[in-house]
Amino acid sequence: MASTFPAWVFDGSPIPDPFGYGDRAVRFLRALCHPASTLPGRKFQLYAWQERIIRAIYGPRDADGNRIVRDVFLLIGRGNRKTSLAAAMALLHLLGPEKVANGQAIFAAADREQAGIGFREAADIVRMMPTLTRATKVYDAFNSAKMIRSALDGSTLKAVASDGRAQHGTTPTFVLVDEIHAWRANGRELWQALQTGMAKRPGGLTVTATTAGRGREGLAAERYAYARKVALGDIIDPSFLPIMFEMQDDDDWTDETVWLRYNPGLVDGFQDIGKLRIDAKRATSDLSAMYDFQQYHLCRWLGNSTSPLFNFDTYDASAHDDDEADLEELPCYLGIDYAQSGDLAAIVAAWRHDDGAVTIKPWFFVPSEGLDERARLESLPYREWIDAGHVIEVEGPVITPEAVADQVREICGRHDVQEAAYDPWQFRRMATELMGDGIAMLEMRQGPATMGPANGELIRAVNGRLIRHAGHPVLRNHFAGVAAKVNDTGMVWMTKADPKRGHIDGAVAASMAVSRALTANDTKSRYDDPDVIGLTIL
Repeated sequence: MASTFPAWVFDGSPIPDPFGYGDRAVRFLRALCHPASTLPGRKFQLYAWQERIIRAIYGPRDADGNRIVRDVFLLIGRGNRKTSLAAAMALLHLLGPEKVANGQAIFAAADREQAGIGFREAADIVRMMPTLTRATKVYDAFNSAKMIRSALDGSTLKAVASDGRAQHGTTPTFVLVDEIHAWRANGRELWQALQTGMAKRPGGLTVTATTAGRGREGLAAERYAYARKVALGDIIDPSFLPIMFEMQDDDDWTDETVWLRYNPGLVDGFQDIGKLRIDAKRATSDLSAMYDFQQYHLCRWLGNSTSPLFNFDTYDASAHDDDEADLEELPCYLGIDYAQSGDLAAIVAAWRHDDGAVTIKPWFFVPSEGLDERARLESLPYREWIDAGHVIEVEGPVITPEAVADQVREICGRHDVQEAAYDPWQFRRMATELMGDGIAMLEMRQGPATMGPANGELIRAVNGRLIRHAGHPVLRNHFAGVAAKVNDTGMVWMTKADPKRGHIDGAVAASMAVSRALTANDTKSRYDDPDVIGLTIL
């Protein structure tokens, strides 16, 4: 199975260094001092895996001696001292052999405080070494711009925030992008300003050092997606170096050997393994804590929100290839969430088995006009989904209610549909026509009084291992796009984790269908069965 794991960091394989620049960078970093070092003289402690990373960045060169690597994506869990390494690299460009006259090194983070962390690391290194102190001026007064200026050639190191004004006047030669997953929406402007500015000077280097984030849209997700494609070999880009210590899909997140694999600093004592054990134990019974542990310590980039409703390990394990013909004798319930253009329209069918389990299958609709632009903005493979039969393309600028109604009729022609629950918004007229065709239609207004209980049924069904599905990628995407909103009475409301680009139409339709399948004509709750476990929501 293809993996993004950077095995080369540990396997001792040769790293090209035709001009010795990789070795030169390593020697410079080892000549620095660091307050946290335990080496004699507080010499900078460059561990073996860190040294390999430095050599891979600065060693490979073209025939003219130009550095091949221009963009680094370092995805690594908290506590692995990525900021210390980045601070030392910044000094390599400010005062070391990678410096250029009047160069600009920049630490860019989500806010001033975060940007200041890397800056202070660099400033502390400078202050520990008299030779560097004499060669620099450090400006770090409280609540003022943070900068180190080199007296050698006028080069500077600055800290900037992604929520500040874009740095359109800069011409950076080194940029540290710190914790890009935490950058706000307006961080894209800063990113573009820094990258376009870097094109003005030869030999620039961008290092993105971050833990994992959540969601599939936005600048951070785009950078992560590109890094994955390069790491997997789907894209060949020698200028881009992905170093991704992220857990793989088949890894057991509770296994301590997995922790060691993806936290290279753990064996060196960077983190407290005792605390990790406590956190992991608590996370086994707390859904939000489980996702936090995987995200921050194992760098699993999660598609779901920070307020998840569903246990996706349970959901994914429930994938089952049901032949639709085997479902024809079972009672079927439909959920219909209609949308014209902005969102997708969705139909979800739920078949109730004799043992109380429920199989679900979705149908999604998207308008043809503007489809490529939608795919670009949302970073979703709509064309692939259409070709695979996962999404129905409706010709024109909007999804017509007739297209959705025709699919309802087709489903009813093959299955024992007991009723079709629907959101009445812009679909009431078509629902009346379907009723005229003999289809039992149930209006479900999208308010808390109606959808709160329905959402609760869906959550308990998914987390309680009652749901069966065929691993439909669009439905998984819509489930992952749900964020939890709980009112004072404990009623759960589903909202979009990304209001601008996310979609939850499939989850809403599934909530209507599953709730009706589980409650219609039921005399005994399946949740009373002691075999049904894991019903906690958060």
